[in-house]
Amino acid sequence: MKVYDLQRYLKQFFEEVELVGDGDIVITRPAKIEEAGEGEVSFVANEKYRKYIGSTGASLLVVGQQITPDQYSKRCAFLKVKDPYTAFVFLLEKFASSPAPAASGIASTAVVGKQVELGSNVAVGEYAVIGDGCRIGDNCIVGAHSVLLSGVSLGEGCLLFPHVVCYHGVRLGNRVTVHSGAVVGSDGFGFAPQADGSYIKIPQVGVVEVGDDVEIGSNTSIDRATMGSTSIGDGSKIDNLVQIAHNCHIGRHTVVAAQAGISGSVSIGSNCMIGGQAGFAGHLSIADRTHVAAQSGISKSVTSSGQAYRGYPAQPLREQLRQEVLVRNLGAMKARLDALEAELEKLRDVQ
Repeated sequence: MKVYDLQRYLKQFFEEVELVGDGDIVITRPAKIEEAGEGEVSFVANEKYRKYIGSTGASLLVVGQQITPDQYSKRCAFLKVKDPYTAFVFLLEKFASSPAPAASGIASTAVVGKQVELGSNVAVGEYAVIGDGCRIGDNCIVGAHSVLLSGVSLGEGCLLFPHVVCYHGVRLGNRVTVHSGAVVGSDGFGFAPQADGSYIKIPQVGVVEVGDDVEIGSNTSIDRATMGSTSIGDGSKIDNLVQIAHNCHIGRHTVVAAQAGISGSVSIGSNCMIGGQAGFAGHLSIADRTHVAAQSGISKSVTSSGQAYRGYPAQPLREQLRQEVLVRNLGAMKARLDALEAELEKLRDVQ
């Protein structure tokens, strides 16, 4: 595609896409700015990558409107937009050509149970199992070796990669993507302790409900509710290796990074950002737009929206940073105290 073609494409998403340089340059694929070569497109959305503008081998750069690249435009074309990061995401979609994980139609080795409702243009891969009473919407793809137990419901346009497991009664919305190895609807971790030290398993009779446009990463587990539902709101993105326990509720457009662990009955609001390896104690409520830094331990509810938390146990970001500075200076503070004590002993000896 020529630069002109990409400019027209981006104008679907941005009111203003300004071209600086030659619009007839042919672009073949996207690349990292520090590695890009002729015929490739990259972007600058972070100040620390601005230094590469003068040295990159890319033929096209997507940059912010505040950048003035005229001095480089003879060697490289530029598209100036309000949000270069999002613009490059759209370009990645334009160039993406990932093969579908299953061919159209029902594979000969797939097993389809009784009273299954299949929409139009559904693909079910080799050795996949569709349980009794399942409903699969139009344009869904179920990858090879995936298993949907009885009563699972998929909305339209869902994409399940190979080796996904959805337990009975799981409900996925429209355009949900689930990556390989993920398990949705497994039993919540519920056991009643007995006087003799043993445990009785608490039946997990609830379900998991996943909203529209949700993405669930590989080897992530989302447990079914003890009663009622575990729910994931529209547009939320769950990374790989995340544990979401029974009766949790995740709001809309919340992102959860890898290896985070969310204990039972935690309610996380909308538009939150949860860093990798963050941990949540059970039965907490987290307000909308809360940011939790990586490896933080959340032991108390967060009631005010728009706050950032960090540390273990987690505290408001500024307070935690101040405490971290103090901890880092403990060695110097001790040395000063030792010196003062030595001076004090000398004064006592003089007297």
